[in-house]
Amino acid sequence: VDSIEKIYKDMIKKGMKEKYNYTNVMEVPVIKKITINRGLGEAVTNSKAVEDSVAEIMNITGQRPIITKAKKSISNFKLRQGMPIGVKVTLRGKRMYEFISKLINVSLPKIRDFRGISSKAFDGKGNYTMGLKEQIIFPEVRLDKIDKVRGMNITITTSAKSDEEAYELLRIIGMPFRK
Repeated sequence: VDSIEKIYKDMIKKGMKEKYNYTNVMEVPVIKKITINRGLGEAVTNSKAVEDSVAEIMNITGQRPIITKAKKSISNFKLRQGMPIGVKVTLRGKRMYEFISKLINVSLPKIRDFRGISSKAFDGKGNYTMGLKEQIIFPEVRLDKIDKVRGMNITITTSAKSDEEAYELLRIIGMPFRK
């Protein structure tokens, strides 16, 4: 199986350059980075949730995530400034292409009643964000090792100037958008 990076360099660059009449090949949109974020509200009472999430995201992405901490204290949520409340990892380069390939070809088809992902989740600047409700769709996550089903947010940052260009880039790469 050809990697998404190879497909991008060989076919997508030429096709998009012709379609959008770019004068320079460097104008063709490219995926810059993928950010995976998991907010852990239960981390306030359950400190093991952060450790489990770090290990889980590390297994899924192959890169150790950073622990995000609370910026302010909020008494209603029993939250103190500096408490760990989530994990985040930014993938670039080879790991990024491996992750998006795994997401498109292995994980997304595992979702129950999957009909495609929404094409409305672009932010106006060519970036795409999607939420996953459960981590068990990834092959690295073993059902006997998880204590609770947790989701995550995945943001794909592109160099596209518009949502239309970013949509076209992700569609050609193989993102299964809803019709």
